[in-house]
Amino acid sequence: MHVPLVLALPDEGTRLLRQASQKGHPMANSLSAGQMRLLFTSVFRPTQEDRVVALLVDLPNAAVPDNDLWRERRAIAWEWKQTLEGLREQMNLSEIRLCAYENVGSNNNELPDRFFLLEADPSGLDASALATTGRSIERDALLSSSQILLAPTEFSTTAPLKLLAKQLRFRAATLPGFSRAMIPALGLDYERVHARVQAISQRLDQAEGAVLEFVSGLTKYRLELDLRLRLAHASSGLIREMHAAGNLPSGEAYIVPNEGEKEPSRSKGELPVQFGEEVVVFKIEGNRAIEARPHSWARQVEAERQAKALAEEPAYGNIAELGFGVLGEFGVQACGATLLDEKLGLHVAFGRSDHFGGITSPQSFKDPKRVIHIDWVYVPSVQPAISVASARLIFPGGHEEEIIQQDRYVI
Repeated sequence: MHVPLVLALPDEGTRLLRQASQKGHPMANSLSAGQMRLLFTSVFRPTQEDRVVALLVDLPNAAVPDNDLWRERRAIAWEWKQTLEGLREQMNLSEIRLCAYENVGSNNNELPDRFFLLEADPSGLDASALATTGRSIERDALLSSSQILLAPTEFSTTAPLKLLAKQLRFRAATLPGFSRAMIPALGLDYERVHARVQAISQRLDQAEGAVLEFVSGLTKYRLELDLRLRLAHASSGLIREMHAAGNLPSGEAYIVPNEGEKEPSRSKGELPVQFGEEVVVFKIEGNRAIEARPHSWARQVEAERQAKALAEEPAYGNIAELGFGVLGEFGVQACGATLLDEKLGLHVAFGRSDHFGGITSPQSFKDPKRVIHIDWVYVPSVQPAISVASARLIFPGGHEEEIIQQDRYVI
């Protein structure tokens, strides 16, 4: 039995959100104390036992130099620490920690064993200064003694924190690539987002497969994904269990396709991905990209780069996720960062999947520095050269339901 999905018309809050998303709008600058408290109440629903909040930031080093958005993200973390310090009595908090560590070089790579507690703005720091400016603390000791974590980092911590949360019993909101342009999305009604996401998640649980059809120029591409033997996940912005971690801003239902651990995966076809002005077409067999070729022979620089990446690191081509984001229906606009953009609509990810219940882990990669989970987001503002003609779910008995048609939800 399918759960009906109701798409509400934009309300006044959505209209204000759309305005706030415009560059430079004053609502997009920071979270007020009231907004911060509302965010914690709606997302985490704190209890009397929630006394310690930790903010995690990663720092640049010689291998990965700083950039303006990263520097601003660390400044945002410092602002949030000051705001939370002012709310300690109201929120029954005993300690607000700001913790830094040397960046791990790629999204969803393993976190270092030691962090550093800071008492000053980290926006101007790099990793070489940690030993002299911070107080060292063992990672697991920090995490096990903190009840709520916010991680506005350059490289995503979602995978390692999901796994560590189950061991050390904390809950975490990961915000990789966060920017001030995303702040309005923290003010959504996440109960409504939750209801929307749950409806799609239940459909994914029931489905045995998915068929995605794309159009780029005059060429059509078809990808069939095997969803048997797997259950979906709902990332709706509610992180209330004491062993959970998820993204903020949030709003997606997702599932790891069958990777062939119990029986061969039936995932096959072609997946186009736009890189700048170039569209690369990945050939999929057994749930893995095995080839990369250019959509147009006039441009093939990126196709050659992707083909080399697949040859050097086969685990990179693992299809790790099929996701359906819903925030586009709430008026949220793309900002160029995957953290938010993947929540707008359809997306397909390559790489690591163990943090979602799959079997592709850091040990599946030949080089630990190449461990990655990367999302390809299929909304017009992100990949304008590719259109989603159709996204259908296939249910037992052969029944099909179209979820997306011509880049828009139709359920």
